[in-house]
Amino acid sequence: MKNRSFTFLLTAALAGSVLLNACTGNNKKSTAENTDSSKTAGVAAASAGLTLPEGFNAAILAEDLGGTRHIAVSPQGDIFVKLGKPKDGKGILVLHENNGKAEVKSGFGDYDGTGIYIKNGYLYTSSNEDVYRYKLNDKNEVIDPAKRETVVKGLLNRNQHEAKAIVLDDAGNLYVNIGAYSNSCQVKDREKGSLGQPGCPILDSAGGIWQFKADKLNQTYKDGVRYATGLRNVVGMDWNKQDNQLFVMQHGRDALHDIFPDMFNTKQSAILPAECMYAIKKGDNAGWPYIYYDQEQGKKILAPEYGGDGKKDGDPTNKFINPAAAYPGHLAPNGLLFYTGDQFPEKYKNGAFIAFHGSWNRAPEPQAGYFVVFQPFKDGKPDGKWEVFADGFSGSPENTAKGSAVRRPCGLAQGPDGSIYVTDDSKGTIYKISYKK
Repeated sequence: MKNRSFTFLLTAALAGSVLLNACTGNNKKSTAENTDSSKTAGVAAASAGLTLPEGFNAAILAEDLGGTRHIAVSPQGDIFVKLGKPKDGKGILVLHENNGKAEVKSGFGDYDGTGIYIKNGYLYTSSNEDVYRYKLNDKNEVIDPAKRETVVKGLLNRNQHEAKAIVLDDAGNLYVNIGAYSNSCQVKDREKGSLGQPGCPILDSAGGIWQFKADKLNQTYKDGVRYATGLRNVVGMDWNKQDNQLFVMQHGRDALHDIFPDMFNTKQSAILPAECMYAIKKGDNAGWPYIYYDQEQGKKILAPEYGGDGKKDGDPTNKFINPAAAYPGHLAPNGLLFYTGDQFPEKYKNGAFIAFHGSWNRAPEPQAGYFVVFQPFKDGKPDGKWEVFADGFSGSPENTAKGSAVRRPCGLAQGPDGSIYVTDDSKGTIYKISYKK
């Protein structure tokens, strides 16, 4: 799992041309632009501001929408976006794209949240406690926004890792992330020297993925299945149809140096642990809070809260699953999308795009992230090194290093023509990235 480029990446600012060259080698880049300024909703063409592989271009479809989190695009091209918090009483916006811009058609759902997904004639959405659905017509339009149905209710929300990401499979199942309301299950959360709670009672109702029936209403915990455990917090998740399996992106734990300064220096705390991609099967345990994955050593390490010292093997009996792929620490993967379209070059087919929201806790090292990464796949498994696909959301390398990004990528979706859409939850921007030979 060890990526040999990690050491260089993590000692640099992971921003601007230095990062791009480190991650993509000789892959030529071009600044995204749209030659017709009328196609960016009144924004100058070059203001899309992204750096992309040669042949790709980006357009800003809409701005200032609010905290745009996850996104879904219908076969007819309508855009459904979930706002982290309602704006003007609307937590879901519906936009229609025409001539390179997207205008808000309607809005509804006066609740916070992150998840949104279209499946089998319904629009599924999540608040931080519940999952809802809205019936769609034959044009994939919401028939009556006032008639929402509650699919799952009463999920735990203790105002830490509260976002409920959702995804559905083709067998009638709904998967919901329930993040752990803790950093590392300490007796006193994030307090220096505090040890881990024996047995980590948090895991009975959080820190994993729960499976529910997609067509059954008013389900609660007792109706669901704890599909996978040992996952601190998952925001990016998608169903890999090639492998018929759930994949998730975990946010790794924080504050190794702050909590255990005798074991970890600030640089180690900045780069560790890895943000991990996991391929999930029913009953899997990824090991949180007892272990973390060290991408430098390429192994699972026993957490210091449970007797580790930064070197001890965290899984001598191999009871915890290995990550499918590992990425630099604290980059906050908030979106995951398997690309199934035909517009992009063949190398992207069935590969994964990951939206890294960006770090806040790497000081005194430079902050990092604020980009979209591409992870090649082969036969349903990661194959080869990841590369930065879209960069420039932060506004400048200096913004990245300071952690003062103008925009922070969050949600990903694929459109009917094979383009991909990226949300930004800082400025409320929706980007559309397309390819022309």
